[in-house]
This record gives sequence, C-alpha cells and structure tokens, in this order.
Amino acid sequence: MNTLIDKIEMVEAKWWEPADNEKILCTLCPRYCKIGDGQPGFCYIRQNHNGKLYTLGYARPTGFAIDPIEKKPLNHFLPGTTVLSFGTAGCNLGCKFCQNWSMSKAKIDELNSLNVTPQEVVALAVKKGTPSIAYTYNDPTIFGEYVIDISMLAREADIKSVMVTAGYIDKEARKDVYKYIDAANVDLKGFTEKFYWKTTSSHLEDVLETLVWLKNETDVWFEITTLLIPDENDSEEEIKSECDWILNNLGDTIPLHFTAFHPDFRMLDKENTPEHTLTKARGIALSMGMKYCYVGNVHNAEGQTTFCPNCGETLIRRDWHTVISDSLIAGRCNNCSYVIHGVFK
Repeated sequence: MNTLIDKIEMVEAKWWEPADNEKILCTLCPRYCKIGDGQPGFCYIRQNHNGKLYTLGYARPTGFAIDPIEKKPLNHFLPGTTVLSFGTAGCNLGCKFCQNWSMSKAKIDELNSLNVTPQEVVALAVKKGTPSIAYTYNDPTIFGEYVIDISMLAREADIKSVMVTAGYIDKEARKDVYKYIDAANVDLKGFTEKFYWKTTSSHLEDVLETLVWLKNETDVWFEITTLLIPDENDSEEEIKSECDWILNNLGDTIPLHFTAFHPDFRMLDKENTPEHTLTKARGIALSMGMKYCYVGNVHNAEGQTTFCPNCGETLIRRDWHTVISDSLIAGRCNNCSYVIHGVFK
C-alpha cells in the first residue's frame, strides 16, 4: 500500500493500543480514534502502518517565527521577551472558526514542512537568544512526542517551553507531554457543551478537566483565552458562567484574555467582534473578582495593561503585543509591594 508514511521518516508514536478489526486505538486525546491500516486519525498526522501507530509530525515543523511572548498570549510569563514559535500540520479539533486553518487542516504533504531535530530546535533558540520556545499555531498535543523531546533538551539549556493549546488531551498522555513544560495558554473556546460540539467537534468537560489538572497537579504557569464570536459564545450569561467556574475551580489569579474574532475558514458569515463586546466581558470578569483580565486582537490600552489588584497602580503598559513600560520590581507592585501572580524576570 502506497501511503503517506512511506514518504516520510517513520517515528513510532506513544499513546496507542491495539483495537478490534485490526485497528489501532489512539489514546492521545479524548477523541480516541480507531484507525485502520494505512489510515490517519482525525488530526491527519498520526497513522496506522502495519498495526503500529506512527507520528508524521515528529521533526516536521512548517516553519519558525520569533514572536513577542504577549502574542501567545501570555501577559504574566516573562513579559517583554521573545519566543521561538512553530507548529506542524494537523489538529485534533475541528473548529469552524479556525484562524490558522491553512496549517491545522492540512496534511503533512500539503505543506512545505522542514526536517528539524529536537537538538536543532533548541540550538536555534539559543542562536536567536529567545528565552522560550512555543509549541503553537496548530495544537501541539498532536505532536506530543516532539514536544517532550524538545522541552527536555530546552530545560537542560535553561530555555522555557510554552504550550499554546486547546487543552484537549487524555488524562494519562498529558502527564508525559507536560513533564517539561513551563507555561501554557489554554483556549477555552466557549462555555457551553452545545458550542463546543457544534463548532469545534470536541467536548467542554475534557478541557475543564485539563485546566483543573494544570492548576492542582502541576507547576505550569497558565493563562486562559476565549475568542468571542458574535452571537455564538459572547452572551453575558455565558461569560458570567465561565468566570464563575474559573473563580470556583482555579481561583482569582489566573489571567483571562478575551480576544476578537475575525471571519475565517467556515465562519465567513460572521462579523468581527466589536471592541465594546470585549470591554464588557472584561468588566464582567473584573467585577466578579478576577484579578487580571485582558482584551486582545484590538488596540485597547486599558484592556491590555496590567494593574495592581491591590492599589490599582499601572504596572505593565502594552500596545497590542508590545510592552511600552514595565515598572514591576522583582514581581511586585512598585507602589504597594503587592506580589503580582506570574513568572517575571
């Protein structure tokens, strides 16, 4: 059988087991694909070949970029620094609004992917002077083996590792994938099961379990992003429900980002998110007791500034993804010495 895997170096995958009818059960994410011989799973880059599961994404990035860490977005993790960013083809979600769909919905042979070993990724970060590496653009869960090997070497080189993810990962697999991860931004796509299933082909509860696990069982610094889509997940009731859940299950110190949608992929009929929708959502979060809430994909100085939750002092001023000024002193407010939650230089 002439399959895609015949053309690409084969790397055996983790997180699978034999299934019935000569299929393989992939146990990396809650989709639990049953995959026939020569076939890929939902994510495109994990394939059954002669009764074994292989990852086609290992050492096959689609390119690299040096971004501000604020673009991930992470506002409380080494603010003002750069991060070496990359992804691969494929994704384990089916978001109709995907804003990186040219990568996430592509097969590995449809993109001009590179051959880059984990050692070469870390060497590139050292050469470019970036203190962090971000696994991003598509969901890094699906190239978890590559993430593990890079992040292990990065830690030895004193370089941080950042996951930008939807958090849709199996309970056991995440223990492996996040072993050497220092920070994450988790996309909480909305806050109803109906929205999750209808627009992402996944389930809300699995993502909430990942967030609770990150909070209670790891030392990973994480922030949450919700892309607000007009008339889909932007109601006041849904935003209040999300904030209430975060406060009760994760606490009031998790930074929350509300970002603006633009029409893309299979949601071209929707309008851009109005800025007032974002500012209203931010106001709701702050009024309910969340200490840090931001708006994104718009120019909004107040909504992108970090204020001291204790005295209101302006601490980190931003414009889009650029830090304009940073008056933190060893992670504390320069006015009242309140400890600001996060990881700071």
